[in-house]
Amino acid sequence: MEKKEEPVSTEASTEPETKDETKKKKDKKPKKEKKEKKTQEEAYVKDPNDPCASKFGDMDLIVSKGDPKEAAKVIYTPVSDLNESLDGKTVRVRARLHNSRIKGKIGFLVLRENFYTVQGLMDVGPDISPGMLKYAKAIPKESLIEVVATVKDPKRDIKGCSQKVELAIQEIRTVSRCVAVLPFQMEDAMRRVVNQEIEEGEEKPEEKGHKKKEKGRKEGKKEEKKEEKKEEKKKEEGNEEEKKEIHVLEVTRLNNRVLDLRVPANQALMKIQSGVGKYYREFLYNNDFVEIHSPKINPGVSEGGTQVFKLKYFGRDACLAQSPQLYKQMGVCGDLTRVFEVAPAFRAEDSNTNRHLCEFTMLDMEMAFKSHYFEVVDLLGEMFNYIFDQLAKNYKKELAVVNEQYPFEPFIWRTPALKLDFLEGVKLLKEAGINQNPLEDLSSESEKALGAIVRKKFDTDFYILYRYPKSARPFYTMRDPLDENYTNSYDFFMRGEEVTSGAQRIHDGKMLAESATKAGIPLETIRDYLDAFKYGPPPHAGCGIGLERIVKLFCGIRNIRKCIMFTRDPKRLNP
Repeated sequence: MEKKEEPVSTEASTEPETKDETKKKKDKKPKKEKKEKKTQEEAYVKDPNDPCASKFGDMDLIVSKGDPKEAAKVIYTPVSDLNESLDGKTVRVRARLHNSRIKGKIGFLVLRENFYTVQGLMDVGPDISPGMLKYAKAIPKESLIEVVATVKDPKRDIKGCSQKVELAIQEIRTVSRCVAVLPFQMEDAMRRVVNQEIEEGEEKPEEKGHKKKEKGRKEGKKEEKKEEKKEEKKKEEGNEEEKKEIHVLEVTRLNNRVLDLRVPANQALMKIQSGVGKYYREFLYNNDFVEIHSPKINPGVSEGGTQVFKLKYFGRDACLAQSPQLYKQMGVCGDLTRVFEVAPAFRAEDSNTNRHLCEFTMLDMEMAFKSHYFEVVDLLGEMFNYIFDQLAKNYKKELAVVNEQYPFEPFIWRTPALKLDFLEGVKLLKEAGINQNPLEDLSSESEKALGAIVRKKFDTDFYILYRYPKSARPFYTMRDPLDENYTNSYDFFMRGEEVTSGAQRIHDGKMLAESATKAGIPLETIRDYLDAFKYGPPPHAGCGIGLERIVKLFCGIRNIRKCIMFTRDPKRLNP
C-alpha cells in the first residue's frame, strides 16, 4: 500500500511561541528589508503640492509620440559645447548622471556625455524646493537625465570636470533610470592604469567557509590592514603616499561590456577604431580600389590550415571564412584589378593571449601589378602612413583620453616606410645576441626584440619585413626567383607586433595546384579557385590587416579585447 501523506493544517498553532521563536520572526522581516534597500533604490513619492512639482520627475517612456516637427524644435546643448561664452544663458542638456553629492540644502551633480563632464548645482530656494533636491538625491548613478539650467562661469577651477562652467539647475527629469547597484563603480573603471597587467586575471571565489560572491575590483594586498596603518602614519608625518587603488578586472569589464563601453577611454578606442576603417577605405578609394563583399560560408579552407569553424551547409561540409583570400584573388582575375574588403574573419585557434581573437575584423586588399610586387608593398606603406597621419591630426582628443587612463609612448613612423629583408632582420637579431634560424618564421619574442632594435636604430615603430622563408607562408605564395627557400612575401610591424601579412600570389594554375597538393589541400575543395587561373590571370599581390591590432598598437594597449566592441575568444561567447 502507498503511504498516505498527513494533511498539512492551515490553521494557526494554538501552542504558545517561545521567546526565541518570536525574536526570529521579528528579525526576519527587517533583514529582508535591509537587503532590498541594498539592491534597489528607495521609491520616491512626489508631493503633488510641491511648489516645484512641474519642474522635476520621471519622464514618460519615450515611444515617439507626438508631432516630430514640434519635437525637433527643442534644442539640446552637448556637454562638450558648455563653455564661458554661454555664461548667463539657459540650456537644455541630456546626459548621464555620473555622480551626485547632496547634503542639507545644497546638491552637486556631475553630468557626463561621452568624454565630457560638467558640474550642476542645486540650491534650495525659490526655484528649488526641498522635495526637488530629495528627488535628485534618489536618482541612481548612470541614469539618463535631462536638465534645464543656466550656465554660470564660477571664476574658479572646477576639479574633476572637463568643462570649466557650472550649471545652475532649474529643472531635472529622469529620462531612463539605471539600476541602483552597478557591477562596478565608474570611478574605478575610469581610474588611471600605469601597469595594464593589473586589470588582467580571473575573478577569484572567496576562500572556503566564506560566502561566494563575484568581485568586480582588484583584490588588495595580503597585508592590506598593515598598509593602511602605514598610510595613516605617513599622513600624520606629512609624507602622504598614494593609497591602494581599486581597479576593475578585465573579465568583469567584458562581462558587463555595455557599462564598460561608457568609460571614456573605451569610447575613444572605439572611435579610433572607426577612424582606422574610415582612412583605410578613404586611401584605397582614392587609389581606384573597388570595395567587395565576399562569402563568409566556404566549402574549403582558405589558408590551408585546420583551425576553422566547421558547420553543416544543407548536409554538406562547410566552414566559416578565415579570410576572403581566395575570393579577392578571383576578383582580380575577373579584371576588377584593385579590390578591398572590410569584414569579419574567423579563426578556431585556441590561443588565449592578449593579441589573439577567434572573430575579428580584417582589412583585406588585393591588386594587380606590372612587374614587381614592391609596387604593392610601397602602396601599402603609403596607406599605413596615411592612416597614422590622419589619426594624429584628427583624433587628438581621443588619443589624449586613452593616454590619460592608459599612458603610452607616442607612436612614431617615418616616410617612406622602412623596408628590411628577412635576412637583414636575422642579422640584426644576431648582433643583439639572439639566434634566429634563417629558414624559419620569427617567434613572438623575436618579433618583439626586432621591433625594439629597429626603433633604436631607425627611430620608427613601423617597418616592413619582406622575403620570408617558404616554411612560414601559405601554399599560394610565390617563391623567390633567386632562392627557392624564400618567398615574395612581407609582414608589416607596429611596436614589434605583426599587423599585416601578405605576398605575391602564385598566378600560374599548374604551379598553384602543385603547391596546394604539397600543402595537403584536396584540390576539389578549391576547384573554383583553381579554375579562376585558367583564363590569363594578372600577376597580383595583397594582404590582410587586423583592424583591432592597429588600434591596440597605435595606442599602446596591452590587451586587444579593449579594442573590439564585443570579444570572441576561446573562452568567451557572451555577451
